[in-house]
Amino acid sequence: MSSGTDTELATRWQYDGVFADGGYVRAESQHVAEIVAPRNEEVIGRVPLASRADVDRVVASARRAFDTGPWPLTAPAERAAVLRRWADLLQEHENDFALLAVEETGTPTAFNARGATSYPAFHLRNFADACEGYAFEQERTSPFSRAVVIQEGVGVVAAIPSFNSPVGLGVQKIGGALAAGCTVVLKAPVQDPLGCHLLVELGAAAGLPPGALNLVVAEPAESEYLVTRPGVDLVSFTGSTGVGKHIAALCAADVRRCVLELGGKSAAIILEDADLDAAVATVVRASVAFHMGEACTAMSRVLVPRSRHDEIADALAGAIAALPVGDPTDPQVLIGPLITAEHRARVERYIEIGREEGATVRVGGGRPAGLSRGWYVEPTLFTGVDNSMRIAREEIFGPATAVIAHDGLEHALQLANDTPFGLSGTVFTADPEVGLEVARKVRAGTFSVNDYIVDQTLPFGGYRQSGLGRENGERGMTEFLETKSVTIGRP
Repeated sequence: MSSGTDTELATRWQYDGVFADGGYVRAESQHVAEIVAPRNEEVIGRVPLASRADVDRVVASARRAFDTGPWPLTAPAERAAVLRRWADLLQEHENDFALLAVEETGTPTAFNARGATSYPAFHLRNFADACEGYAFEQERTSPFSRAVVIQEGVGVVAAIPSFNSPVGLGVQKIGGALAAGCTVVLKAPVQDPLGCHLLVELGAAAGLPPGALNLVVAEPAESEYLVTRPGVDLVSFTGSTGVGKHIAALCAADVRRCVLELGGKSAAIILEDADLDAAVATVVRASVAFHMGEACTAMSRVLVPRSRHDEIADALAGAIAALPVGDPTDPQVLIGPLITAEHRARVERYIEIGREEGATVRVGGGRPAGLSRGWYVEPTLFTGVDNSMRIAREEIFGPATAVIAHDGLEHALQLANDTPFGLSGTVFTADPEVGLEVARKVRAGTFSVNDYIVDQTLPFGGYRQSGLGRENGERGMTEFLETKSVTIGRP
């Protein structure tokens, strides 16, 4: 598929059904969402918004497929083979996924080549390895019995990824659940569901049996209905902490399991002895330049030595001001648009809140000149920030980061941990042993020393209000398993 005109895109990406029982079934809902390109506000596709009846249909499809098979009864090696074929198909369609990442999500071309296809394909292969090598049954002997401990899929999983990377985040959930022998209902985000449609189509082509993977696009009321519907055994959600808390409460009412990957307010700690050039380059890449700040792991607080505050703030300001902002189809652009007009308004309100609280907008803070169409915001640097300010405590989810002064290592650790979140973090120091000490003391699920790396092979998730559970690989697969102990006699 070539990039094409907006008219060609709108013609290509049109759907009139939900994906259930292995194919599209016409939606009962008459409500349609127009998918609008953030870069130019052009309609590029249309999808039906699910009614409760449509949600019932996809859950029933997943329920049948789990209760009667064949997917939960398929040998792990065969499940792994399907996941690997699926990964191969993703890579064969990498141009389509890359185009959709630009058009429906606003991801710059310079960024999406890595994330649009290679990461999802990698995750599927990683889950295939985990599935193939895992001991789903273990014989045990104790003083009381001979037994078999069986680990089996939890059942039907509602997978709900966030808008910032719906295919990649979706695969982190779907891949683990399918590897465990579960069946899945993928609830795609309303803002950018088109890549998810292609994802499930290729899953069916790879050999997933009817009902193993299903798809709906739903607004909040119908999404809540999915979360609470009988027949769903586990909810896996990526998104804001506020929505995550609501989902956790809904699941608690029925003692339904949930895996939650939520927000963050991560700190980049720069110590006195840090290599300034390397630290500044990494912080910019890990904050405002990381998917326009629409990333839960973004370094949205930069903790700097008070003695070097002005020096580091100047360096950050220069680097951020130099970032190319514009149409994400331009391969030179690093900062594209935000996902919707409403989300841009939210980010702009936080910039105003920062000013009202007394912070200084050192760079950015407005809309870039010459971009009258599309939902763009200038990458923004705050200085004069106190850790008690809202811009230092609440997730902005946009291209804005704040410089906060610290008075040494212990103070920096105190500031880093003074947050309701605990998702990620970094430290920059000439002493790797000090870096590792800092990593051990910061309450976060992922951490980097002298770099910013989200390693897709490692367990991913957060402490505190950043979530429950872990994703990726074997650890991510085991979130979707139940444990059954079967005694078969006495020793």
